[in-house]
Amino acid sequence: MMKWAEIKAGADALVHIREQGLAANDVSTMLGASGGPKWFILQGLDNYFFGEFFAHRQVPLNLLGTSAGGWRFASLGRSNAAEASALFSRLYRATVYTEKPDVREITDKAIDLLHEYVPDSAVTEILQQDTFLHHMIVVRCKGLNAANGRLGQGLGLVKAAALNMLSRKTLQSSYQRVVFHHPNAQPPMGRNWHDLPTEHVALSADNFRQALLATGSIPLVLDGVRDIPGAPPGVYRDGGVTDYHFDVPLDDQAGLVLYPHFQREVIPGWFDKNTKRRTTGKNWRNAVMIMPTQAFIDALPYGKIPDRHDFANLDVAARQKFWQQATDAGYRLAEEVAESLATGSIREHVQAWE
Repeated sequence: MMKWAEIKAGADALVHIREQGLAANDVSTMLGASGGPKWFILQGLDNYFFGEFFAHRQVPLNLLGTSAGGWRFASLGRSNAAEASALFSRLYRATVYTEKPDVREITDKAIDLLHEYVPDSAVTEILQQDTFLHHMIVVRCKGLNAANGRLGQGLGLVKAAALNMLSRKTLQSSYQRVVFHHPNAQPPMGRNWHDLPTEHVALSADNFRQALLATGSIPLVLDGVRDIPGAPPGVYRDGGVTDYHFDVPLDDQAGLVLYPHFQREVIPGWFDKNTKRRTTGKNWRNAVMIMPTQAFIDALPYGKIPDRHDFANLDVAARQKFWQQATDAGYRLAEEVAESLATGSIREHVQAWE
């Protein structure tokens, strides 16, 4: 029995793993969810998957990310992906704001981090290779959600949240999903995104960093990104608004969908956190979910995984210490997963995801 990690699989993936185990080339798509600092517990898994498991991969791997997931995946397709991932972890952990930072300060810090983490050379590396296919989701704002001020945005968010209680499809009145995709590939599902109106835009040297900044531009926290090159005019914000942890159809993928996730439930959209909507293995028959056990979470300082509120609730030294401890714990989780994959014991460890 694994102590720190649980591996769950949809019905088709479960049969595959119990019969054959899980090899790198079995995976055709990897998902990375929104969640800000929650991703620190996954940095060990990223180090393993980016630096070892997929290191010699030659067949294409689709990477579909929103917000922190998109930023994590910007390590792949580079000469040393594990080193880039560790740099992102260090830069994010080292971020310090004034006592009461405004939107401009937070945005400027994000831009500085982005340019250090993903310099021009990294963008060139990513776009000129065809093994790791980057796709990231952002939202193009409609109505008040495109406003700069807190009042306008706030009213827009209240409207979107209220309508979302009735149906996720109502999000189309407030946002348009935009999928920025690798220039030489269609994103997972091609153009079969039918739940919400969706625009597709090819990534380029001119828009890669702007798209990456936009997918992490949390409403009311960071400025939106205006008029991204190659995309329809408008204000773009965090892709997690529509696709927080995803609920898109993935069963038409040729291989398995690997989803290292930082928590024990999959919440479709940002506004669904306070609803009962959850994605399960019934939605994704070919998905493999790796998640922390409750024992892992309980053993962390404060009995929780990191989150954005740590910036306000902890002083700088305490926050940085906590985030390092969470990262270190994630490496122990990753060691369990790596051993399970290397020995084939994943066949016994995997559970049905229902």
